[in-house]
Amino acid sequence: MKRLLLPIAALSILTLAGCANTSGYSGDVYSGNQAKTSQSVTYGTIVAVRPVQIQAESRAGGLLGSGGGAIIGGLLGNQVGGGSGRQLATVAGALGGAVAGTAAEDATNRVNALEMEIRRDDGSDIVVVQRADRQFQAGQRVRLIGSGANVSVAPY
Repeated sequence: MKRLLLPIAALSILTLAGCANTSGYSGDVYSGNQAKTSQSVTYGTIVAVRPVQIQAESRAGGLLGSGGGAIIGGLLGNQVGGGSGRQLATVAGALGGAVAGTAAEDATNRVNALEMEIRRDDGSDIVVVQRADRQFQAGQRVRLIGSGANVSVAPY
């Protein structure tokens, strides 16, 4: 029974590794400190659009993926061989699992996004990257909401 519970717990931990909050990368989501504040609005035309990915930060700093992977790998490695061979297999499994868990967490925390080059009506060009939850295309008129490090692109 104990042998069954440990892999289930490890898989549960690894599943939580993909729990980065990626909704903040959307042009349709505002953070709490943006609510009830004035936002500047400028207008422009999209010059170019390119699909990109945003690597979201893990809430646990990558510990869930690597830790969960190490546990699962160590458990699997411990099933191999006997004596010192089993110990080596356990260590190798834990190391391999940690690497695989980190890679899995990184892949889970990637968000499809758009890099949009926009020519503002004043003639200046800017680039904004945001989650690809809307369709944008070159030549489309858009509103730029916010300023500085916090700008969202919205249809006009």
